[in-house]
Amino acid sequence: MTLTAVAARYANALADVVTGPAAAISPQNVLAELRAFEAALESSQELREVLATPSVPGNRKKAVIGRIADVLQISRVPRNFLYVLVDHRRIGSLRGIIQQFEQAVDAHLGYTHADVISAGPLSDSQRAALSAQLERLTGKKIRMRAEVDPALIGGAVARIGSTVYDGSVRGRLASLERRLTAEN
Repeated sequence: MTLTAVAARYANALADVVTGPAAAISPQNVLAELRAFEAALESSQELREVLATPSVPGNRKKAVIGRIADVLQISRVPRNFLYVLVDHRRIGSLRGIIQQFEQAVDAHLGYTHADVISAGPLSDSQRAALSAQLERLTGKKIRMRAEVDPALIGGAVARIGSTVYDGSVRGRLASLERRLTAEN
């Protein structure tokens, strides 16, 4: 099984817990707390080594996580999730699990991610209009990540999953070129 598939399994399990009817904590809080722990983990080479080393007993690793969780004020659900990752030697996959968790929660809540590349920075009204159009096309609420690429000349390109919506000038010129060369 690939690391992405493993991360997705853990992320989906956690998403099921925090989006269920009896959830004691919001998915956004869990995400924020896991990101805070990840930041602490990334900032310390020694911590990463201790948690990744098989010769360090699991109960010691959990004690370290518990102390860090106390300092970061991490609640019970994400803390227990971190313990599960230690038990199954998956703490090194935390970054991928967090990314998959964010996508799983969004899927549970009816959101989809759209990566938008535009020729210039989008104004708030442009973002809102583009988001509304993408929502009409997909039937889902949109979480948009925007980047700028001046090579597009004008317009924007949106990628949602494997579907690409190309409204860029560069894309239209390429389409026109393909049609003209196909006619000859």
